[in-house]
Amino acid sequence: MSFEDRLDTLVQRHAELSDMLGGGQVSGSDFQKYSKEYADLTPLVETINAYRNAQKSLIDLKAMMADPEMKAMAEEEMHAVQKQLPELTRQVQLALLPKDAADEKNAIMEIRAGTGGDEAALFAADLFRMYQRYAALQGWKFETMSVSDGSVGGIKDATVEITGRGVFAKLKFEAGVHRVQRVPATEAQGRIHTSAATVAILPEAEEVDIKIEDKDLRIDVFRSSGPGGQSVNTTDSAVRIVHLPTGLIVQQQDEKSQHKNKAKALKVLRSRLYEMEREKLANERSSARKEQVGSGDRSERIRTYNFPQGRVTDHRIGLTLYKIDDVMNGNISEFADALIADDQAKQLAELR
Repeated sequence: MSFEDRLDTLVQRHAELSDMLGGGQVSGSDFQKYSKEYADLTPLVETINAYRNAQKSLIDLKAMMADPEMKAMAEEEMHAVQKQLPELTRQVQLALLPKDAADEKNAIMEIRAGTGGDEAALFAADLFRMYQRYAALQGWKFETMSVSDGSVGGIKDATVEITGRGVFAKLKFEAGVHRVQRVPATEAQGRIHTSAATVAILPEAEEVDIKIEDKDLRIDVFRSSGPGGQSVNTTDSAVRIVHLPTGLIVQQQDEKSQHKNKAKALKVLRSRLYEMEREKLANERSSARKEQVGSGDRSERIRTYNFPQGRVTDHRIGLTLYKIDDVMNGNISEFADALIADDQAKQLAELR
């Protein structure tokens, strides 16, 4: 199907939906489904119409230029339309890119201290707070599912659930190794240390996305350990789930209720299995593409936070911001937007 044929199909579908919804032909759940499709298509069709109107204007203006009296005015308008057309073309092309089915999903975020001992745990805690503030700025809900504290106030590892509109789409590029360079508070000599923390971003899977069979699970219960109050060790409330086919292990002990811990553990397990499926499909579809977008691959460092120089550098796109305090306060939209734009540019290049 040609580019123009694809545009025709979308415009026709939008018109069909308009007739269906306006004519009372659908109701109930179908009405909701088709209303969402119509709402999603509307801005795209508006862009297609603007793009086609610009194309038509160019043809009309070229014809006007044959008239000596109209030539000067037509030339001026032509320059304006020619200036608009590349951006309109790009907008239509972007709208036609395959959608990541997980983009609108909520996310499970896992943060773990990496190399660097206590300083890595402190940095993991800094990242935790950075994402918590970013979520607040986006109007998302940020809920801690489990956390293991470090020895000096940091975090060994934490799992959080982030819910809201377009969460995974904006967070999926945060997956990877985050490196910090700074003088630790405990360092008497004032030497700069380098340490790291890893971040994994998993699209939160629903039961309809991933079906888990009971026969594939081994569930162990045991008494919780660590901080949690006097009652923490009195009941077998902690839960460990082993997914036998893959060997994945998920453990939850933050809740006093065994039932709640099991539900949380299953949610994390389902999301990990869903991400494994996504990664497998991505590899099959594009074996030549080395960079697996949103795969949770943590094998390479993606960003460096240099406190002495006040800069944060994203190594994937070569973007450096000299406002580390702003970034650590959750203002990471500049990185998120640039990474999304870079991914879109790569997809457009692959289509050509």
